[in-house]
Amino acid sequence: MSLTEPPALPDFIASLLPFQRGAYELEKGSLAGHQIHFLDQGSRRGQVVLMLHGNPTWSFLWRKVITALNPDRFRCVAPDLLGLGCSSKPKETTAHTLAGHIEVMCEWFDALDLQDVILVGQDWGGPIVTGIGAHFPKRIKGIVLGNTSVRVPREPRGTAFQRFSHLPLLSDFCFRVLGFPQNVLGRVQGDPASIRGDIARAYKWPLRGYGNRAAPLAMARMVPTGPRHPSMASFKRIEVWLDAFEGPMALVWGERDPILGGTLKSHVEAFPQAKVTRTEAGHFLQEEVPQEIADAIVDVSARTS
Repeated sequence: MSLTEPPALPDFIASLLPFQRGAYELEKGSLAGHQIHFLDQGSRRGQVVLMLHGNPTWSFLWRKVITALNPDRFRCVAPDLLGLGCSSKPKETTAHTLAGHIEVMCEWFDALDLQDVILVGQDWGGPIVTGIGAHFPKRIKGIVLGNTSVRVPREPRGTAFQRFSHLPLLSDFCFRVLGFPQNVLGRVQGDPASIRGDIARAYKWPLRGYGNRAAPLAMARMVPTGPRHPSMASFKRIEVWLDAFEGPMALVWGERDPILGGTLKSHVEAFPQAKVTRTEAGHFLQEEVPQEIADAIVDVSARTS
């Protein structure tokens, strides 16, 4: 297994992220040699909880949830998606597809030999982490989802934001040059003050520099805008696995999220067995209601036995 030393963090982030970290060098496919950075905190004999972020954040997003979980009882593993956080950053937008991200994370997951896992996903972390589950169904014990979308309509149109991301030149300028959307994360929060100061700096730091900003643009373009969009095949495979999944589930939602707050209804309908926690948080609910997410993880863990 190609484990390497994780990259150094600036002091202001290191003080906020006092966890064990690692890095894995990919060995397969066209992305071999790139690294996946991850947090790995807690007892190796504890219940494994895989936490996956979305666009344009990184594992830093989960620090409050990890702190809220007993390290003797839980092993919290939180990777950075390729192109984000401290993971390698391919400069080509073509390096970012839903199927490609799932494939990369499956290699990392298998290399760490994670077993009896509770999957936790938000934003793009939802479909990617459940995509891992579809590849390794016997290793998954439970699922917690928050402010994500693992179901898409048969005839998706995408939002104005996704349509904007496909505009030539203008979208490249806004995402790559102006640093959108990582510079305005507070605007999608229930409490905008939840992402400001050093917290806001910590989200911008990994994406400093034009050459490191392919992922936020490419991942915006990963959202299906029609039935023939490349992401649709992966969403269909995920849906088939989730429909057959019989383990415990939980949904924790920030209903003041202007991006995905409204998707809760479709997920409640799709997963009637899931316990639902509604909150006044925004899109990055990990910053506002970490205890509610931790409580859902503890509950799902208790229901796996």
